[in-house]
Amino acid sequence: MQTRVRTLIAVVLALTSLGAITERVRDPGVTDTEIRIGNVMPYSGSLAVFGAIGKAEAAYFEMINERGGINGRKVRFISYDDKSDPSTALDLTRGLIEKDDVLLMFGSFGTPGNFAVRAYLNERQVPQLFVASGDDHLSDPSMFPWTMGWQPSIREEGRIYANYIQAFYPGKRIVALWQNDHFGRELFKGLEDGLGSIARMIKVDIAYNIADEHLDTHVSILKRSGAEIFVFAGVPSNAAKVVRVAADLNWHPVFILNHMASSIATAPKSGGPDNALGVITAAFLKDANDPAWKDEQAARDWQAFIEKYNRAGGKDDNAAVFGYAAAETLAQVLKQCGNDLSRENVMKQAAALKDYQGSMLLPGIKISTGPWNFRPIKHLRLIQFDGRTWQPIGEVLETAFSNVQK
Repeated sequence: MQTRVRTLIAVVLALTSLGAITERVRDPGVTDTEIRIGNVMPYSGSLAVFGAIGKAEAAYFEMINERGGINGRKVRFISYDDKSDPSTALDLTRGLIEKDDVLLMFGSFGTPGNFAVRAYLNERQVPQLFVASGDDHLSDPSMFPWTMGWQPSIREEGRIYANYIQAFYPGKRIVALWQNDHFGRELFKGLEDGLGSIARMIKVDIAYNIADEHLDTHVSILKRSGAEIFVFAGVPSNAAKVVRVAADLNWHPVFILNHMASSIATAPKSGGPDNALGVITAAFLKDANDPAWKDEQAARDWQAFIEKYNRAGGKDDNAAVFGYAAAETLAQVLKQCGNDLSRENVMKQAAALKDYQGSMLLPGIKISTGPWNFRPIKHLRLIQFDGRTWQPIGEVLETAFSNVQK
């Protein structure tokens, strides 16, 4: 009898222990059927164009759910509009953690907003994954082990443009028109850093506000400098205006546009492909409207996705491609987690990506992470628009930032 009692107690303890293990690997935001993910995005305000990132992410997870979810669980993507306001981003993020009970924050847009919530999320040990910002300080595991970037460094993008100018246009005069915010300043600073002692070749630089109504005046001033190289950092709509205005002024410098502003879709908005002929950028994602990819399965999948989930954004939208590719990366991390969906394991798997090739990444650009490597995408490729498609310039480039983090 005593033996049977001891056996029964052992079974009860084993089941209790098993229950404890089950609870331990299921942090808030996880049930047998659901994974809740939080996000804030500028769906309105001056940066609303980048709300397409969140719309594409929502559509991607809807597609995944229709296919059965991830390891048998559906993804509930909860995304709110922070209007690009850091204090609003913090309030909304608190609500997502404390009221909506999400497992993690994913892909929130913008440097100021991500800075505003970083300390809060790290104190609570909530993953802040694949933020939509290229600021180097959002990929520093020594200081913030629960925060991980996704895209290449903005400053490194600027340095790559500087290296290109020095290699192909030594001694040529340079002008720059950059958006007067954290993004624009970082890219311009990278340009200056990369030029080093010859930064004096930047004859004029103008910082402009995103809603500036005097872009034509700025371009006219830049033209009068006699510069041969024009570096632009800003949103796609302003990039298109600048290219069109320069053409109207019969000014044809070598145009270098930041990646997110350089979709082929810019060409018709800038007055036609002839005006955008020769535009150069540093890319890591495929341009969804580039005919170079039309025969690839990934491009066909993208077109089918964008047609079925039309709220995901236009087929020509670089921001929508960005959101799709980022969501694809998070899905890979969650698949690697298996049934251990603790926040600790989510971060562990996010830091254990090995040569992951997302469908919309350019050939030769893969995602690898590690415990001290929180910049998943560390390569860029210079490309030039020939009036129809993007042509690669040289080889895939590894950023200097990646060498520091390895």
